[in-house]
Amino acid sequence: QVQLVESGGGLVQPGGSLRLSCAASGSISSINPMGWYRQAPGKERELVATITSGTSTNYADSVKGRFTISRDNAKNTVYLQMNSLKSEDTAVYYCNYKGWVRTYWGQGTQVTVSS
Repeated sequence: QVQLVESGGGLVQPGGSLRLSCAASGSISSINPMGWYRQAPGKERELVATITSGTSTNYADSVKGRFTISRDNAKNTVYLQMNSLKSEDTAVYYCNYKGWVRTYWGQGTQVTVSS
């Protein structure tokens, strides 16, 4: 079993920054990809960014150049640094781990961008 616990969400003004963290525990392999997804009210969950065990990353077009995903394999933790936040970034952000048999999700953390 794998448990994912997100933290770091909150209320921030447009143009501000937040750093999300996701601590993973259980049967974690540094080889398997981890990532961040988000779901805004009334919308489907969408990919934000993913990272493999190394430095290979993938970003949604809407966040390229503003968000950075990183991973500390020693701590089984993945981060999402979010800069230049916009109101359209408001959503619940979910951590994701793609295990060998199934995909795991965290409980989500709310990010609200508003003045």
